[in-house]
Amino acid sequence: MLLELGRRDGVIGTIFRKAQNRIQDPAKLQRLIHDLINKENWSASGTDINGDAYESLLAKGASDKGSGAGQYFTPRPLIQAIVDVIDPTVDDTVTDPACGTGGFLLMAHEHASKDAASLTPTQKQHLREGFIHGGELVDSTARLAAMNLLLHGVGSYDGPSPIDVRDSLANDPGRRWSVVLTNPPFGRKSSVTTFYGDDGETSENTVIERQDFVATTSNKQLNFLQHIMTILEVNGRAAVVLPDNVLFEGGAGETIRRKLVDDYDLHTMLRLPTGIFYAQGVKANVLFFDRKKANPGQHWTEKLWVYDLRTNQHFTLKQNPLQRRHLDEFVQGYKPGAPRSARTESERFKAFSYDEIIARDKANLDITWLKDDSLTDLDSLPSPEVIAREIVEDLTAALAEFEAVASALEKQLGSIEATDPSDPVETH
Repeated sequence: MLLELGRRDGVIGTIFRKAQNRIQDPAKLQRLIHDLINKENWSASGTDINGDAYESLLAKGASDKGSGAGQYFTPRPLIQAIVDVIDPTVDDTVTDPACGTGGFLLMAHEHASKDAASLTPTQKQHLREGFIHGGELVDSTARLAAMNLLLHGVGSYDGPSPIDVRDSLANDPGRRWSVVLTNPPFGRKSSVTTFYGDDGETSENTVIERQDFVATTSNKQLNFLQHIMTILEVNGRAAVVLPDNVLFEGGAGETIRRKLVDDYDLHTMLRLPTGIFYAQGVKANVLFFDRKKANPGQHWTEKLWVYDLRTNQHFTLKQNPLQRRHLDEFVQGYKPGAPRSARTESERFKAFSYDEIIARDKANLDITWLKDDSLTDLDSLPSPEVIAREIVEDLTAALAEFEAVASALEKQLGSIEATDPSDPVETH
């Protein structure tokens, strides 16, 4: 049955793709399906209860370090704030090329559906069938996303799946969207895998080469940023969560940042605090930008507004988790729907001109201005558990960088050893 369901088209095929039955005892299977699940009247519960229950299970799974599910889970208060300022409407098409469990897509759909009573039948059909689209590489995660959307009333069990199980970075999908909301997976290597030999070994091809990209790099976040810039419609808007290295990395990073501020309107950046992601060692930001028509010789970015929610802010996943109210000031300062000229500066919200950005070394966007009290005032040091967690995050990030360096050195050494011994080799 599982194999047959996995071969179907649409949502059912996505949900049961590569599914496995892990219950080997027939009596336990009967008790689970017949005595427990089948006794509940799920259709009478409504999508609100079923969907909320499923979201709770996803959150619980993300908090389980052993499952590894946390890497696919973006904090819901952060998603809600991002969706609130992007303000997707029923006239939009929304995509997340690294959708994880579908949090961005679900929140965007909920936001656009808030005035459902006033929508036309055509608009309701668009919301149900064509409003959202997601891409996800991992089968098990795509299954979670498809189930999450279906239980919240998005799509239908016999309709097409809004989730494509594929590597979004592999090529240009040939389609454009008016809104892109995403939190690409953290880590420096690309997700492209090549197979070689008869033993089934795999190796990561760490460089993505696409003609529609302005730079060739092995940095996965830079490649996702280029992909998002490519798939956005003219006058479309994007919000993407990216780690700090994207802001200052040279080479391809500088090339991409200069294109972003010249050919796109990079208008807002939200500097996120540490301790809010299940993946440790993460210092991230949200970049907000719009795509504009080609304008040779001119730049579209006039001002970059930076909101610093990181300096002197300390969050943890358990004792002091990020909540939506912590982002109220940012949302109010962003002024969704109003011209950006209506914005005003505050202690945490500052504007930087195009000339100031371009004048920075390598168009570095790693901009700070607030004084970190913990570095100057011993009385204001955070609690020991917060300090310990920040140390763990910094060490984890450092280990990841050293691992990338070690892998690169091993690759170089392997290429040298593969060289013809008769050829002169210069060693250092």
